Amino acid sequence: MFQAAVQRFSVSAAAESVCRAIFLVGFRRYCKKTSTKLRVSEALSGAQLGSDVKVQGWVRSVRPQKDNLFLHVNDGSSLQSLQIVAGAKLNDPLLTFGSAVEVTGVLKKSPHQKQPVELEAEQIRVVGECNPIDFPFKIKERHSLEYIRKLPHLRCRTNAFSSLLRVRSEATAAIHSYFKDNGFVQIHTPIITSNDCEGAGELFRVEPSGPDYVDDEDFFSVPAFLTVSGQLHLEVISGAFSKVYTFGPSFRAENSQTRRHLAEFFMVEAEISFTESLEDLTRVMEDMFRSATEHVLAHCVEDVDLFHRHVTPGHRDTVEAMLNKSFPVITYTEAIEILHRHSEKFTFPTHWGCDLKTEHEKYLVKHCGNVPVFVTDYPYDLKPFYARDNQDHPKHTAAAVDLLVPGVGELCGGSLREERLNLLMARLKQVGLEDTYSWYLDLRRFGSVPHGGFGLGFERYLQCILGVDNIKDVIPFPRFSHSCLL
Repeated sequence: MFQAAVQRFSVSAAAESVCRAIFLVGFRRYCKKTSTKLRVSEALSGAQLGSDVKVQGWVRSVRPQKDNLFLHVNDGSSLQSLQIVAGAKLNDPLLTFGSAVEVTGVLKKSPHQKQPVELEAEQIRVVGECNPIDFPFKIKERHSLEYIRKLPHLRCRTNAFSSLLRVRSEATAAIHSYFKDNGFVQIHTPIITSNDCEGAGELFRVEPSGPDYVDDEDFFSVPAFLTVSGQLHLEVISGAFSKVYTFGPSFRAENSQTRRHLAEFFMVEAEISFTESLEDLTRVMEDMFRSATEHVLAHCVEDVDLFHRHVTPGHRDTVEAMLNKSFPVITYTEAIEILHRHSEKFTFPTHWGCDLKTEHEKYLVKHCGNVPVFVTDYPYDLKPFYARDNQDHPKHTAAAVDLLVPGVGELCGGSLREERLNLLMARLKQVGLEDTYSWYLDLRRFGSVPHGGFGLGFERYLQCILGVDNIKDVIPFPRFSHSCLL
């Protein structure tokens, strides 16, 4: 009996010893100093100053010395890079311009005025190697937008394009915020559609590819295309929601390689119900432009400054003028009169009824003080079937408006929509589309209200506020005629 008791006691003591050992190991791990992972922008702001931190990114510069090693590391969260200071023993032949690294150490206040903080490295690990000889970007060279455009798979590694991407992201957020704050409901309009909203016929047809596909059979039972606009679908939703918008890609099969054209681009489109005035539309256009631009200028100071200083010097003054002055409004007829008085300046002649070319649009902007200008009441025959007829013969105009901006020309286009069933039916019959758009007529038969809307070209907006001349330099992966890289 005694031996059994001793044996049970021994087992119990052993178990207790094991539990104590497990607890101590776990406690030591818990108490062990760990590094806080920070983005470069967070580190530069002074977050976790004096703490052990970990930063991951790509090397923008390497400067080895006899006793020390200096690196600049960037992770895309800011234009400015974080300086890494390390002992010479941490130098590694694989630490080169463009290589990916993980650095742990203590974040300290920098003794130098040009940088607020620096990371005193305790460990540097090369995550991804980069041969600086083969790498197409060189450490001390400033590469032009034309050069980096040829390398769409790598150009995000440059200062200029990383700044563009941050501005683009912030502008996107600002536009969504504007619409949300003003009571608009976001609608996801389809990418694949059977409609040609613009009526220009510049469409990409969608067809399946594969062994089960029959050439003479439509997958959707009707011809289908990539959308050129979400407007008609927004009009459907505007029959139940008074304020709606969409923000997404659009496609246009224009056989053009100019600096103004893309085959794939992004559009911001809005539709407002219960409105009979173009002023309601122009107010939203102007307010959205101001709101988004002020947000970008406030939240992307260094990135915008890079473009205003090195890409288009002096453009900041133009942007400030756009924000500080109200947008003038002129009619199409007044615009033609202005252009007639200076017709010798243009390649394309003007007359009442002609479509305005880019050279005409840019001239009108300069004539009005180099600020955005609204042009209203275009000739009826220039506008699509849905534009509202002003019934102002003999001129015969439509309740349509374009917003022209410095350096770009047309940025926004909109109109009141024709809500009168008889006039819309006559217009569709005139252009031979009454059967195709029978559903569109139903929108006027059942609870129709006066309404209108507009679309803004997002890439053109970025060109306008940054001063970028070529539209292919403000979109991550440009698609245009004879070019679809990646």
